[in-house]
Amino acid sequence: MLCNVFVLAKMAAAVSSRPGCIFQRTLSSQGNVPSHSEFTRTCREPLYLISIDRYIKDLSFGIHFPQAVNSSENLYDATVSDGDCKLRVTIHPSLNSLVESNTLRCGCQLRNVTISVVGERKSQRGGCQTYGVVNLAVDLDAGEDAALDALCGTDIDALPWFGSDGDGPCLLPLRAQRSSYLPLWNNQDYNGEMWRDSSPGSTSNTDSDTEEDIEDLHPTVTIQKIRQSFRSRSRVAKGILFVRILRKSRLVYYGKSERNCECAYKTVLEVADRTGLASVVLWNTLCIDWYRSLHPGQLLRLSQYRVKESYLSRTGESQEADIEISLNSRNPTAHISVIPQAEDFPQLLLPDISYTFYCGLDLLNCSSGTTCDVIGLVVSVGRPERMKSKESQGAELWEYRWLQLEDGTTDSPIMIQLFSTSQPEIHCKIHPMSIVVCTNMQLVKTAADRLPSFQYLTSTTFTQVYCTGSGHHSAMPYRRLRPVRRFIQWAQTVDESQLLGRAVVGGFFTYPPLPVSLEQFLKSKKGEPALISGAELRREAERLQYREMRRFAVQATITAVSHSGKGGLDNRGAVPDPATQWIPVIPGCSGTYLEASSPQTSVKLSPRSPRLRARSGSGQNGSAAKRKLFGSVEPPRKRLALPLRPTEESNTEEEADIDFTLWDASMEFLQKEDDDDEEDEDEADEEQAGSIGIFHPAPVGLHTSQCPTLGVALAPRETLPRQFHPQRREVQMAAAGLQPGRLQDTLPCGKLDTFAPSPFYSGHYTLTLRALTDSVSMNALFLPASPGNLHWCPYPQPHSNSWEDILSHGGFSPSSPPPAPSDLVATATELTSKRLLCVLEVCQLGRARLEVVLTRAFPVRD
Repeated sequence: MLCNVFVLAKMAAAVSSRPGCIFQRTLSSQGNVPSHSEFTRTCREPLYLISIDRYIKDLSFGIHFPQAVNSSENLYDATVSDGDCKLRVTIHPSLNSLVESNTLRCGCQLRNVTISVVGERKSQRGGCQTYGVVNLAVDLDAGEDAALDALCGTDIDALPWFGSDGDGPCLLPLRAQRSSYLPLWNNQDYNGEMWRDSSPGSTSNTDSDTEEDIEDLHPTVTIQKIRQSFRSRSRVAKGILFVRILRKSRLVYYGKSERNCECAYKTVLEVADRTGLASVVLWNTLCIDWYRSLHPGQLLRLSQYRVKESYLSRTGESQEADIEISLNSRNPTAHISVIPQAEDFPQLLLPDISYTFYCGLDLLNCSSGTTCDVIGLVVSVGRPERMKSKESQGAELWEYRWLQLEDGTTDSPIMIQLFSTSQPEIHCKIHPMSIVVCTNMQLVKTAADRLPSFQYLTSTTFTQVYCTGSGHHSAMPYRRLRPVRRFIQWAQTVDESQLLGRAVVGGFFTYPPLPVSLEQFLKSKKGEPALISGAELRREAERLQYREMRRFAVQATITAVSHSGKGGLDNRGAVPDPATQWIPVIPGCSGTYLEASSPQTSVKLSPRSPRLRARSGSGQNGSAAKRKLFGSVEPPRKRLALPLRPTEESNTEEEADIDFTLWDASMEFLQKEDDDDEEDEDEADEEQAGSIGIFHPAPVGLHTSQCPTLGVALAPRETLPRQFHPQRREVQMAAAGLQPGRLQDTLPCGKLDTFAPSPFYSGHYTLTLRALTDSVSMNALFLPASPGNLHWCPYPQPHSNSWEDILSHGGFSPSSPPPAPSDLVATATELTSKRLLCVLEVCQLGRARLEVVLTRAFPVRD
C-alpha cells in the first residue's frame, strides 16, 4: 500500500556528491540554475527516513509556507538516505498529521519522490539551495523495518551529506530561527548535544567583575535586603549572593509561533540563604548551559542579576514567593558559580535541604493535595502515554507513565503517575527492581463520598526523580535520613525471585478505577460532556496523536463477543488461540473483525429464539488473511548492527545487560558507583526466545469503506503487559517506549514480542459495539480484572460474575473464581439488545492502529 505525502526539502550549499548517490543522479541540473528558478525531478528508487526532529514555527512561517495557515504549531525536519548519502529535508506542515500519528516515522521506506529544485537564495543562516519534494509515497508493503533491513551494518553517521563538503549542513531547525530541536513527543525534556551535562564554570564578564570579585566567597547582600529594597521601590540592592538550591523545576518551553525567540527556555530554582527564600529564574541559553548540572542541595554564588515581581505573585498564587531573581545571558550577563561541597563554609549559615518522606502507610492517612517525597522498589513500569495539557488549553501533549512501588509498609503498591521531569537520562533507567526516589509529589484521592477510596501520587512542577543506576543516590543528602535507611534495610530482605514473578513492563493500564454504578460515574464527570455519538467518537479518534490517551462514553449495544487466549509461537509474530470463540449476539453483523483464519467456532443467536446454531468461521477474505498469517517462514528479526553510540560500534553481539540485584541497588546509597550499563545484543538468545504473544492483525483503519469498524479486533503488542527480563532490561524498556527520532536508536517493531506476556495475562475479550445514535461499529478490547491479578486488580466489591456485573465492575468478583472463558462466552446471550453506557479508553498506537479498551459498561434503564 502506498500513502502519498508531500515534503519540502532543504539542504546546505550544494557542491558535489558520490557518483552512485541517487540524489546526485536525480537532482543534478543541466547547467546553472538561476536564482529562484525551479525544475522537478522524480526519484523512482527507494529512500529511507533515518531521522526526524521537531521545533516550533516562528514569524517567518507565512513566508515559507503561505498556503499552510491552519497547520499546527510544529514543524518537522528529517533526514532521508538512499544508502550512499543523506539529504536534510523539511516536512511540509500540511503533513504534520502523518508524523504526529507516527505514520511517517523513522525507519519507513519512501518511493516515487518528485523533487522540485529551486535556485540559491539568501537567509539569515547563509545561502542555501531549496529542494521541494512535491510528491512521495510511504511504501507500507516494504515492511515496518524497511530501513533497518536495507541499512543493516551501515554506519549512518559516516554517510556523506549530499552536495556538501566537510561536516555537512548545519543541523539546526531549517524553517525557523530556533537554537535547538525539541524532543519528538514532549516539550519538557531537553534534546541535543548542546545541553551541557557538566557545569560550564563561571560565565565571566570582565567589564563588570574583577578576578578578585569572582574568587570572593563572602556575600555582600542577602535575600532579605533584596526583598526589602524591592518592596520599598528604592534602588534594588545588588551584590554577591550566596544561596542553596532547595528545589528545581522542570524545563519550561515558552516558544510561540508569533514570537521569534531563538532559545525560549526557562527554569525555576527555589533557593534560600540565612535570611529567607526566593525564586531564581534561568532564562534562554543559560538553561542550555546550566540546567543539567544544577541540582537541589548545591551552593551557588550569584551576581549580575535582575530582580522583579514573581510570576506566582503577579497571578495571586503565592504571597511568599513575591520576588524572583532573573539570570540572563545578557543585559546583564549573569555570573553563576557552583561552590563544591568541600568548600561549603559554615559561616554562611545556609539552610540544609529538607525532605518529607512518607511511606505507603503514611499516605493512607494524608489528605488529598499533600506534597511529599517517596522512596520505593519498582514492581511495574507502564508504557509511555500522552495526554492533553490543561495548562496550555489543550494545545500541548504531556508524556507520562504509571509506576507501582512497594516499600513493605502496606499490601497495596504506591501508585505514581509520573510525568516528564526534564530528566530523560534518569527516566530511561527506571525499570522493575530498581529503587526510585520521587520528590515533591502531590497526593490525589478520589472523592470523599466515594467508597472505597483510591489514591495515587502525581508529579508537580518541582518533582525530581532519582533512580539506581544513575549515580545520584550516593550523592544526595536524603540517603542519611531515617525513612530512607529503614527502607534500604527492608529492600535487602526482599526475595528477588518472588519480586521478579510480579514485575511487569508496559501494557494497558488505567488508574484509579472508575465507579461501579452509572450514577456515581455521571457524578464524577463534574459537568463534562458525558456522552458522544459514534460519529463524534470516530472524528475524535482521527484527531488523536501518537500514544495520546483519551476517555469517551457512548451508548451502545453489544453485537458480538469473543475470547482470545495466549497463542502459540510463529516466526512472524504470535498467532491467535485456535479455540477462539465468536458469538454474534445480533444476526446480520458482518463479522469484519475476523482477521485471522485459524479454526474458529462461531455461534449466532436470534433475539427471538434462544436456540444456538454452530457454524464454521471462514470469511470471504479468509485466503488473504491466511497468506498474511502463515506466510513464508522467516527467522526472527534481529537487532541490526547500526551504531547506537560511538562506544558501542563494536559491541553488538549481545543484548544481555550487566547483572543487577537489589543488593547492588541498595549499595548505591552507601557508596558512589558509576554504573553506566551499556546495551548489548544477544542474537542467539533472541532466536531461542522467539515471539511470544498473540496474533497482531493487519492495521485497521479509522474509517474506510472496506473496514468501517473502529479499533483493532485483537490486542496489539503494546496492549499486553510483559514479564520483566532483567538480563535484557535496557532493550525491553526501549522496546516498550515511544518511537525514537533516530534510526540508530530504533528497534525492530517485533522486538517487544520477544518478551513473554506477564503471567497475569490470560487472554482478552473482544466486544463488538454498535452505537445507538448512528450504528457506528467499533471493536472494544475487554481486559477483565481478576483475583490474584496484580496488574489489573479487581474492584474490591463482590458480585455474581454475571455479564452485567462483570462489565459494570470492570472484571470478575474478588471473592470467587472467575468463570471459564468458554462458559462466559456461551452466556453472552444475556447481552442481547441491552442498552449500555460504555466507557472507552482510546489510544492511538501509531501506524493506523487504534486501541479501544472497554473499562466499564453500565446498563441504561428506561
